[in-house]
Amino acid sequence: MGTFNNAWLVLGLVGQTVFSGRFLLQWIYSEYKRRSVIPTVFWYASIIGAMLLLCYACYKKDPVFIVGQASGLLIYLRNLQLRNRNKKEPEPESSELAS
Repeated sequence: MGTFNNAWLVLGLVGQTVFSGRFLLQWIYSEYKRRSVIPTVFWYASIIGAMLLLCYACYKKDPVFIVGQASGLLIYLRNLQLRNRNKKEPEPESSELAS
């Protein structure tokens, strides 16, 4: 049973590392762009980290942790959906920007 618990602990730690690492990714990307930017990879890291942490929270049967990660996961998925939808829309013409 100890190995099983260690596997869950590793899963939780990996999830937390991915989830926290997304801020490092955002910072590095913003430095590269010389402005504050949230890259697409930030949302993918958010989703992966939240899913791993949600699995760990379910294993721990922690309702506060479960609600927090589940609601965050919905928000990250929606943000990624909005971002992908905006990429599919044509860019406005320069004359449209002036009006």
